Amino acid sequence: MLFSLTAQTNAQKGMEGTLMTTIDLSIVIITLNEEHNLPRLLADLTLQTWQNFEIIHVDSASTDNTVRLSQRHAKNFEHYRIVQMEKRGVSLGRNTGATQAKGRRILFLDADTRLPPNFLAESMWELEYRSLDIGIVLKSSYRLPAKQVIGYELMNLGITLSRRFFPTAVGACLFSTPQTHEAIGGFDEKLKLCEDCNYVLKAQKTGRFSGQIIKPRFMFNPRRLNQDGILRTGWTYLKANLLRFFKGELYKNEVPYEFGHYSNT
Repeated sequence: MLFSLTAQTNAQKGMEGTLMTTIDLSIVIITLNEEHNLPRLLADLTLQTWQNFEIIHVDSASTDNTVRLSQRHAKNFEHYRIVQMEKRGVSLGRNTGATQAKGRRILFLDADTRLPPNFLAESMWELEYRSLDIGIVLKSSYRLPAKQVIGYELMNLGITLSRRFFPTAVGACLFSTPQTHEAIGGFDEKLKLCEDCNYVLKAQKTGRFSGQIIKPRFMFNPRRLNQDGILRTGWTYLKANLLRFFKGELYKNEVPYEFGHYSNT
């Protein structure tokens, strides 16, 4: 069960029928207790040089001030909706947001993602120029400590090398289209890990993806590396994808993973 809170400007309220049909991009942001990270991402979005987007914030029953802060920031955007879910889940949240998307394209974001001001402009141009349905985005290691740079670049290398025969992706920043999302059945809500990799693999099998990685990169809070350690984090995802490659998707919790277990700073 979920309910939606809609935050709109006066201009949008008076012209909703016209404006909402011209949206090029629907940005779906999922959260679980992200009161520290969500405002930073929203601040990045206000600074984008390209602004023809809507924001659909899907919250998974946060117990902190995430939703309250989202409502406060909503006034900075022309198209902004908040959807509150009673049930938690990464795939559930993304799928819920996608069902409400009115844009020609969808960008799935996690709250701990950071975007440079030209990210949307460059990404949308490349997606349109190359006529891509799916756009994989790599992580930027700019200004990170050496150990984290190595960790991120190894992840990027793995995504790059496997993109043609067994594609993987980072769901924290992933482009798609409503048509592709519907055709592949969205994110598999039975998966707790590698649901993003499964998403692009399904797209490849249906002929909607052939390994395209776009040039812009996104910044990602290194809290996961800090909390779990670089080696442990790397081994978790390497093991998971090796199991997926040889035995199929991880429906039996073969690699235990808890949604939202990372610190929120």
